[in-house]
Amino acid sequence: MARGRRRSKLRLSNIYTFGCLRPSADEGQDPHPIQGPGFSRTVHCNQPHMHKKKPLRYRSNYVSTTRYNLITFFPKSLYEQFHRAANFYFLVAAILSVFPLSPFNKWSMIAPLVFVVGLSMLKEALEDWSRFMQDVKINARKALVHKRDGEFRRKKWKKISVGDVVKVEKDGFFPADLLLLSSSYEDGICYVETMNLDGETNLKVKRSLEVTLSLDDDESFKDFTGTIRCEDPNPSLYTFVGNLEYDRQIFPLDPSQILLRDSKLRNTPYVYGVVVFTGHDTKVMQNSTSSPSKRSRIEKTMDYIIYTLLVLLILISCISSSGFAWETKFHMPKMWYLRPDEPENLTNPSNPVYAGVVHLITALLLYGYLIPISLYVSIEVVKVLQATFINKDLHMYDSESGVPAHARTSNLNEELGQVDTILSDKTGTLTCNQMDFLKCSIAGTSYGVRSSEVEVAAAQQMAVDLDDHSRATTPRMSVQEIEVESSGSNHEGEMVMTPRVPIKGFGFEDVRLMNGNWLREPHADDILLFFRILAICHTAIPELNEESGKYTYEAESPDEASFLTAASEFGFEFFKRTQSSVYVHERLSSSGQTIEREYKILNLLDFTSKRKRMSVVVRDEEGQILLLCKGADSIIFERLAKNGKTYLGPTTKHLNEYGEAGLRTLALSYRKLDEDEYSAWNAEFHKAKTSIGSDRDELLEKISDMIEKDLILVGATAVEDKLQKGVPQCIDKLAQAGLKLWVLTGDKMETAINIGYSCSLLRQGMKQICITVMNSEGESQDSKAVKENILNQLTKAVQMVKLEKDPHAAFALIIDGKTLTYALEDDMKFQFLALAVDCASVICCRVSPKQKALVTRLVKEGTGKTTLAIGDGANDVGMIQEADIGVGISGVEGMQAVMASDFSIAQFRFLERLLVVHGHWCYKRIAQMICYFFYKNIAFGLTLFYFEAFTGFSGQSVYNDYYLLLFNVVLTSLPVIALGVFEQDVSSEICLQFPALYQQGKKNLFFDWYRILGWMGNGVYSSLAIFFLNIGVIYEQAFRATGQTADMDAVGTTMFTCIIWAVNVQIALTMSHFTWIQHVLIWGSIGLWYLFVALYGMMPPSLSGNIYRILAEILAPAPIYWISTFLVTVTTVLPYFAHISFQRFLNPMDHHIIQEIKYYKRDLEDRRMWTRERNKAREKTKIGFTARVDAKIRHLRSKLNKKQSNCSAQDTMSPRSV
Repeated sequence: MARGRRRSKLRLSNIYTFGCLRPSADEGQDPHPIQGPGFSRTVHCNQPHMHKKKPLRYRSNYVSTTRYNLITFFPKSLYEQFHRAANFYFLVAAILSVFPLSPFNKWSMIAPLVFVVGLSMLKEALEDWSRFMQDVKINARKALVHKRDGEFRRKKWKKISVGDVVKVEKDGFFPADLLLLSSSYEDGICYVETMNLDGETNLKVKRSLEVTLSLDDDESFKDFTGTIRCEDPNPSLYTFVGNLEYDRQIFPLDPSQILLRDSKLRNTPYVYGVVVFTGHDTKVMQNSTSSPSKRSRIEKTMDYIIYTLLVLLILISCISSSGFAWETKFHMPKMWYLRPDEPENLTNPSNPVYAGVVHLITALLLYGYLIPISLYVSIEVVKVLQATFINKDLHMYDSESGVPAHARTSNLNEELGQVDTILSDKTGTLTCNQMDFLKCSIAGTSYGVRSSEVEVAAAQQMAVDLDDHSRATTPRMSVQEIEVESSGSNHEGEMVMTPRVPIKGFGFEDVRLMNGNWLREPHADDILLFFRILAICHTAIPELNEESGKYTYEAESPDEASFLTAASEFGFEFFKRTQSSVYVHERLSSSGQTIEREYKILNLLDFTSKRKRMSVVVRDEEGQILLLCKGADSIIFERLAKNGKTYLGPTTKHLNEYGEAGLRTLALSYRKLDEDEYSAWNAEFHKAKTSIGSDRDELLEKISDMIEKDLILVGATAVEDKLQKGVPQCIDKLAQAGLKLWVLTGDKMETAINIGYSCSLLRQGMKQICITVMNSEGESQDSKAVKENILNQLTKAVQMVKLEKDPHAAFALIIDGKTLTYALEDDMKFQFLALAVDCASVICCRVSPKQKALVTRLVKEGTGKTTLAIGDGANDVGMIQEADIGVGISGVEGMQAVMASDFSIAQFRFLERLLVVHGHWCYKRIAQMICYFFYKNIAFGLTLFYFEAFTGFSGQSVYNDYYLLLFNVVLTSLPVIALGVFEQDVSSEICLQFPALYQQGKKNLFFDWYRILGWMGNGVYSSLAIFFLNIGVIYEQAFRATGQTADMDAVGTTMFTCIIWAVNVQIALTMSHFTWIQHVLIWGSIGLWYLFVALYGMMPPSLSGNIYRILAEILAPAPIYWISTFLVTVTTVLPYFAHISFQRFLNPMDHHIIQEIKYYKRDLEDRRMWTRERNKAREKTKIGFTARVDAKIRHLRSKLNKKQSNCSAQDTMSPRSV
């Protein structure tokens, strides 16, 4: 606390110009007009009891993110279950089974339905329980709340009310949306981290009204009262309109006084605030969306298949009932054994219509085996086991954090294999929230020999590609050679560096500048000035680490912190800031001796997204006044003096190289000022700074431009926004798999573009389409004019993309949040989407959490394809919930994203394996499993119909009741589960080497209607073969050597044996990958059938009935039984065997070719062929470092061709050739 009190003496508002220092209301600024709809909220400060009655009774601070509660769980969950077509059918069937017309026992219908639905509901309950426990943990957090008489006590977040005065201490989260009253700093300044809201890691500066600065300790709130009248709850994070009525005056409020829930207090010992919005009224919760119930596309298609089978069921039931009515009317009188003279209602020849209608119900229940009730249970079991394999995958385990991958729901496993578009957050998802100073250009010389991650990845890929393209004609270039060539500035001997301890924020390596060696460089004076600009031009605050003895820096942006760390390593250590000065330890000799220098801060013109630069006016110890400026190169270059462009050419070249390497760049410049010029300008600046009016910012900007001119260029910096490990490689592999990647970030446009270069979403030569609101005062502009302007930009961009004839041309769309507000409106959103879909990459910056969700919804609904959203913060929850698949990263931003996600991983790079390997496998497994399920149930169920038609539509089943019960539950369930869990068309290594295999799921090749109807047709064929071959073989000849014919039970058992053999051999042919488990389950199921028949036949006749000793005495001794089984099995699988043989020989799919290469070990015998096949398997992409390398190779070939053409022309024109 001592250090906090020492820092609190600073009036930090004096450091800032535009964003922080504003005239207070008591200096004459008018309050906001608060009236009308949308501005009805009244808050009585320090009087929470006033809000317990209507109309001032507001929501509590309790927050819930669960899908169900105790009251809604059963109705909502039951609706979800019976929303499934098959479950609804079996619900109707279970109700009908209670009546006497049912051919089965009622419990045989009710028990499976209760088991299936109950299991699914239990799974949903367990998943929602984990969300509930996370809510309990958050709601149970405690904060200091004013009780009475100036005493603050800890209270749970959920019990905090509107009007409460809350004290939040350093590194604490704000429990609700607060109005900042005061802070530990005497001018009411505090630093806030909004990472959970907008993803930005840089700190925001908030300041209280001057009138409340006196409320700086607990006792001062003893008699504090006031009234806030403000806007109603809304999702806008960056706006707030309200007035504070205090001490008989009215003071206007703006967003700079509002502390939002889930933000974090940083670098400030404590603040006081009054609660304005609570619970679901807070802006972060207004940006969240309710947890949706997600269903995969395969499951939705499965419903249509169920509808098709229901239609088939109704059709054959109608045929059966019509046939029964016909038999009743015309043939029943001839059946003397049914006593037609005393007919029953169901067999009365005089009323066949009634008999037919009643028989329809019996038929609907009898043929119910066409609809596989065990399908949903089997799929649930398979998906849970698939999720277990995902959870246990060691290749997706992060050893550093100890966090494995986690499938939080298993409903969407197969959806992982059909993703078309990935929408990703930036900060904490793609990046590590860490900047490293890597390179710099000073006085036209580039320094820094270390390659960026993008350069290393691209160099490795280029080495492989050059080796593949030109092995026969040119010597292979090594990775090191390519790295040296790409840096463009390295010299012999400079790559040898003494190993050093890694320093956070500093990745620079070059002996020419380290350890005082810069003093021997040609332009030492410029280098000295460069280092001083790094050490002085900033707003950071130093903190001494007592353990290491080194200073760390709390800065508004991570770039500034890395600059200060670099300056310190170069020998210019910023160590102290006072109200008017900064102090730097300067090491100006190689001996290591330092000199303490003071630089008086005269003015600071801070960075804004509009200015794209910051400047500081200082007076050094010699009395010289200097303006030091750093900013975007385009902004600095246009302000250079004629004599300040000495290094412009080489610096521009270096900046292009740094940009190609994915680095963030800033240009550094300075200007010397004379006393008279500065005094005149400062008077104007002070007048503008203290002015009152809406044009104050514009006036300040104009006067700042007056001095930020005639600059002299010193150099440029290149900082690497540290990507998470493996991000460029992962993006490249996903691009090769044919996936599109959109980046949605709360960061400013410049930061987002730099990350785009780092990730290779952007590259040199890619045409950038920036859609922005042209007028910065767009809010005061006519909304219709703004919309027309944006629509015009979209139309022109669409035309430009369509008219582009270069096949290698790539476009990148970049749009900011303000523009996106208009672009997402109903009359414009589809034009925006059409442009975005045609672009290779899309970057949306300065977007709110609500806009992230809206963009995700637009892509999902507008394209009709599967979307995946990935993020790590609370600001990504809406996007994660809106997407078809939500992936949360277990990062440093809390667990909100993980709790809202369907899958969680520790690093972005694991997304590659999650999709390309597990997604590909799960999609094919589930697709084949479902198709097979319908095949076997059609093959089995239709034999019941054929037999009933064969026996005069009697309603008689050919199979014993126990056969019917065991068919789906035991005898065919385990092999199909093995198919869904263990099947692999190719290994995981092959999936990663051939990412284009992922396109099979994206194109839905294994679950389109062509394949579904093919499997259903195969089932119909198998049912015909099984029934008519058995009838043909058995019906009209002796079954045993003694001359007996087969009875119904012998025929039924023989047919059932053929079904068991046929469906199990069929699934064996379907599988590509066998382990001992599949063999045991497939052939064990067949053996289990014979074991059951044998054991069941040994039971007493009172239990076994007509099955008594049927295998031992009737079937096994009869050769015709075994011949029929073999003949029928071969006949049923023959068409499928012919189909796959034809396909593999004449029209093989990608995985067929790979399987054949691996089987004959051609990949080991001919590595070049294997590499060529891998390259052919890439999807043509315009993003990723592979696309960057391809563009580089095209560029090199173009230069080589031009060179050869020039040489040929010179040879033609030479005298020798003449």
